[in-house]
Amino acid sequence: MEGLFIACLAGGILYALISVIFGDILSEALDGVLDFLSMESMSWLQPMTLVGGITAFGGAGLLLTRYTAIGAWAIVLIALLSAVMIGISVYFLYVKPMQNSENSTGFSFQELSGKIAEVLVPIPATGYGEVLVRVGSAGVTNQIAASHDGEPIPSGSKVVVVEVRDHTLYVSKLDL
Repeated sequence: MEGLFIACLAGGILYALISVIFGDILSEALDGVLDFLSMESMSWLQPMTLVGGITAFGGAGLLLTRYTAIGAWAIVLIALLSAVMIGISVYFLYVKPMQNSENSTGFSFQELSGKIAEVLVPIPATGYGEVLVRVGSAGVTNQIAASHDGEPIPSGSKVVVVEVRDHTLYVSKLDL
């Protein structure tokens, strides 16, 4: 039984070392052949979660075998419970937060039509000013703006983007 625990522990440590040190090199050399291992359809079944659980199983089993006097089946059961707990912890404390943090703040100018913005630099009737527009869930962008109606718009006013043309937002004052 000790051999199984040592193999699980050593395999997990070896996987971690290889993936950290050579992960990008191997991925580039194999041209994405192993991308199916990411298992994006089942986010809870990530390699990091599985290998973390296997490593914890080996480590817990090895420690229990060497430092306790309980029976082999009890050791296996406790090691399995430890593996499940560590796997769940890795998923909820590392994998899931990292998936949630992968939000892009990229946007297209055409997406800005219909957005509400705030005037930062006053927009004259026949000139340009600047507006602050919220993009995505956490991003903002400053953009050049002109009056769509030909009326001056003071700083601090709320406006709506009516049209986007030549990287300029044409806005109208928003009266709520």
